[in-house]
Amino acid sequence: MTVLAPILIGLAYVLISSFIREPNRRRFNAVMVAGAGAAYLSGGGLGGWEFAFTAAVTYCAYRGLESWRFIGVGWLLHTAWDVVHHLQGNPIIPFAELSSFGCAICDPVIAVWCLLGGRSVVDRLRPAVRAST
Repeated sequence: MTVLAPILIGLAYVLISSFIREPNRRRFNAVMVAGAGAAYLSGGGLGGWEFAFTAAVTYCAYRGLESWRFIGVGWLLHTAWDVVHHLQGNPIIPFAELSSFGCAICDPVIAVWCLLGGRSVVDRLRPAVRAST
């Protein structure tokens, strides 16, 4: 369940995001990755590196306003940061020991979707549903 739940959360994020029409879906995801980039700031477990990381992800988010690739790269950067925090014993949710580990599994699911263009999975399923009715 430690691995399955984060994968399902990532898939649920992709599904729910798919209901947002373009270009708002891309913009929404750029804002979400920006927020994820700042998620570790309050813990400050890596000192000044937290600010450097946040700046890097903020740059990806800004470029992501026009490019799904940058959003995907931002999620992959966050994945790497999750791994570092997990190994340092400084989880994203202080009272949930494996929260950074789970985030490191969830984030690549979202990143792959973004790197593939963030297309709506709902729109892809609709023709199949219509054809069967």
